[in-house]
Amino acid sequence: MPVHDWSRVDAGAFHAFHTAWITHLSEALNGGVLPSGYYALPEQHMGRFIADVLTLQAPAPIEGGGLAVAESQPKVRRKLSASSAAQGRGRTLTIRHVSGNRIVALVEIVSPANKDRRSHVEEFIDKAEIALLHGINLLLVDLLPPGAHDPHGMHGALWNRFDDEPYFAPPGEPLTLASYVAGSQPDVYEEPLAVGSALADMPLFLNPDRYVNVPLGPTYQAAFRGLPEFLRETLEVSRKDGG
Repeated sequence: MPVHDWSRVDAGAFHAFHTAWITHLSEALNGGVLPSGYYALPEQHMGRFIADVLTLQAPAPIEGGGLAVAESQPKVRRKLSASSAAQGRGRTLTIRHVSGNRIVALVEIVSPANKDRRSHVEEFIDKAEIALLHGINLLLVDLLPPGAHDPHGMHGALWNRFDDEPYFAPPGEPLTLASYVAGSQPDVYEEPLAVGSALADMPLFLNPDRYVNVPLGPTYQAAFRGLPEFLRETLEVSRKDGG
């Protein structure tokens, strides 16, 4: 299903969609996408932070699972790597889950509330940066246009924490899917988008060498079907009119 123009509806409508989407994503991950020994939980607290979807590793996971990067490169259009001279900002924070099982990845879907104030952008980016510095991989989904407080999108704001070269999205594609491999100098597998683009499967890394493909398109469609009819019609009409 093509991406809709979510700027045409209010934040409450996106929140309803967002809630449904993370539920469907969690169901898909637990329904066979994640290998044995891993599981996903929606809307979980990590200390003072909240993640849309956590991917956790059970105490004794089965070795392997997922796709090996060496054998099957993620199918995205761009890969970014921080320059060796770039210096990320260090922080100290221990992130644990109440279950005691190790967190290996997060899925974060950017919402309007993350972008409406500079302080909210900084809080979101701080959370993502801290997770990456502590070995937690990240799939960042930003289907909202850049605003005054994130002029290059949330992915651009996060990437600029790790690389000295400023980030610019491709012309005409301001929306972004970005899969980060955790570390002080992370690699990023990136899929730029525009309103009307189809959502591709995106890699979610379990460790630097292995990943699973997250079915963003089917889960997006399932969440969209659950919206009230008038909201679906508003978004479909805006897409057919070219945004």
